[in-house]
Amino acid sequence: MRGYLIVFIIGLVISGLTAFPLVSESRLLVTVLHALSVDTLLPGPAAFLSSVADGLRDASVRYPYLAYGTDWLAFAHLVIALAFVGPLRDPVRNVWVVQWGMVACVAVLPLAMIAGPIRDIPLYWRFVDCSFGVVGIVPLLLAYRHLRRADTAAPQPLAVAQQ
Repeated sequence: MRGYLIVFIIGLVISGLTAFPLVSESRLLVTVLHALSVDTLLPGPAAFLSSVADGLRDASVRYPYLAYGTDWLAFAHLVIALAFVGPLRDPVRNVWVVQWGMVACVAVLPLAMIAGPIRDIPLYWRFVDCSFGVVGIVPLLLAYRHLRRADTAAPQPLAVAQQ
């Protein structure tokens, strides 16, 4: 159970840390994809990623304060990861954190499918975004299953008869 939660925490931390250097990361990704000829194999996604990298670069030059929003996004990932320390310390008492995480993973799907078209995100990229919720829920479901077993296996206190 702890291992599943640790995997989820690591995923959140990596997501958070990689949200800070978006300009350099996106440019590096485009360069690597070009070097691997992915842009020839998948021209649509490669063009989209190149456009994203250009947009991030242009925005950082002209409007650097916009990146402050993604800084907060990164920070939120790190703080959410910290919340999962509770279930590591006292799993049964903090089962609600795992349940909340599962709800958040499910909520990724409608957000991507509703906000994606509004922001001109291609359908294939919305599926990439949805994959974070789908992949993220797996360790949480496994941890939750173990938590439920541990909770039902634990001895229950005797009920005191009321008079």
